[in-house]
Amino acid sequence: MKAPIVLAVDTPDLEIAKRWVSATQSSVSVYKLGLEFFLTFGHQGVRAIKNETDADIFVDLKLHDIPHTVAGAARAIADLAPTFLTVHASGGASMVKAAVEALPNSKVTAVTILTSLSEEDLFQIGFANAALESAVALAKMSVDSGAKAIVCSPLEISAIRSAVGDETLIITPGVRPLSEVGTDDQKRTMTPRDAIAAGASLVVIGRPITQAWLKGADEMSAKARSIADEILN
Repeated sequence: MKAPIVLAVDTPDLEIAKRWVSATQSSVSVYKLGLEFFLTFGHQGVRAIKNETDADIFVDLKLHDIPHTVAGAARAIADLAPTFLTVHASGGASMVKAAVEALPNSKVTAVTILTSLSEEDLFQIGFANAALESAVALAKMSVDSGAKAIVCSPLEISAIRSAVGDETLIITPGVRPLSEVGTDDQKRTMTPRDAIAAGASLVVIGRPITQAWLKGADEMSAKARSIADEILN
């Protein structure tokens, strides 16, 4: 049975990306293709992954520009029909709305605050409020502007769920199996099971699964299955 896992396909090798999909399809619901992947392989690469799976495709470009430019960028990938496309919520209500209007058949997904940022980082950047308050405000604004999904840190899930209701999807990066929490550049983390229990719809997992590829496809498949079971059981 598939779990509510979004696998971050972060590799510059298209053949390896295909093998990752093949190794994890029984456990993973969504495949996330990020900026590095898209800039390397473009539309052809996204189609190649779509052809490998019946899972949903998440194009993680984190668009952030004036509304006219973001609308044009969203229309430029409309032929790929991604289930999810990310934009930065901090681009503002008009920008989020422009993306929604340009890509009506996809779920525009607003990224609140990157999980790599600590509270100190936020204040250095110039945020007036702490991560929780800022993320909730960005999420509410984005949903009011038509976003169908929100990306937030695990630590903001409960507050954002209360603010946006049950219909909006909450997608949560920065989740790590218990043995790996706090071992890398994700500062605000939680276990996958705890994130789902807190109200997340989907959890984004990358390195804890993809690093297992170094030991082979069977090891990667087993790692994905073990994390899926951790969530589902």
